[in-house]
Amino acid sequence: MKTPYIFDIKRASTSDGPGIRTAVFLKGCNLNCYWCHNPESKKANPEMAFYREKCIGCQSCRHLFEKEENKECLSCGRCADICPAEAIKLYGKEYSADEIFEVIVRDKDFFMATGGGVTFSGGECMLYPDFLAAVLKKCKESGIHTAIDTAGSVPYSSFEQVLPFADLFLFDIKALDPELHKRGTGIDNCLILNNLEKLISAGKRILVRVPVIPGFNDGEELLKIKSFLEEKGLPYELLEYHEYGIGKGEALRDFVKKRRLESE
Repeated sequence: MKTPYIFDIKRASTSDGPGIRTAVFLKGCNLNCYWCHNPESKKANPEMAFYREKCIGCQSCRHLFEKEENKECLSCGRCADICPAEAIKLYGKEYSADEIFEVIVRDKDFFMATGGGVTFSGGECMLYPDFLAAVLKKCKESGIHTAIDTAGSVPYSSFEQVLPFADLFLFDIKALDPELHKRGTGIDNCLILNNLEKLISAGKRILVRVPVIPGFNDGEELLKIKSFLEEKGLPYELLEYHEYGIGKGEALRDFVKKRRLESE
């Protein structure tokens, strides 16, 4: 089983499906959306980030970087552990299926009371169907509602692995025009739309989520998407664009700069 790195776990989430949920975010994505609000999710491996506005100049990390045995950064997270201001952050921790289930099940009472559950997201969580199926199966056996947030650009065989254990798919549609989709994400949407049709045919519950990106899909394309989804009888929600990803992208780049400068 390919085990992913997890870069965030949000307990008590109310924006990742119905009710109160635990949202689990996996690293690694096969799209390259230029507006991505989780740039720390794109690479599958652990990454370090430096939030310079939090830095108090204590030099704790510099003393660590200067040691000869630490000249090459392995994204081990030791510098994040010793940073008193939490200016350095490690994105990416490995969990087994049992370990992540133990985190999820802690909030089962809240799930039961609100119609909530667990949502797996990313990155692209569907890049890890074996891992997902293993955790989702445990959740279903425990009576926990399960949701998968996906951009849909994986072989349908990956969906088939998780279908028995997924109650809801939060399925992204960014554009209908394949060339526009490719300009925005790096790939066309043929596989994505084919997978959507297959999920509909499989009778799965689907909520389509459409990120509304200024200058990309907020005009005629958005009207086409809405018309397409209404014809399919699919419920959908529009997601407002925000710039949260800009600061995180800068922090990822700033760590590389900081590490280079303080290791010299």
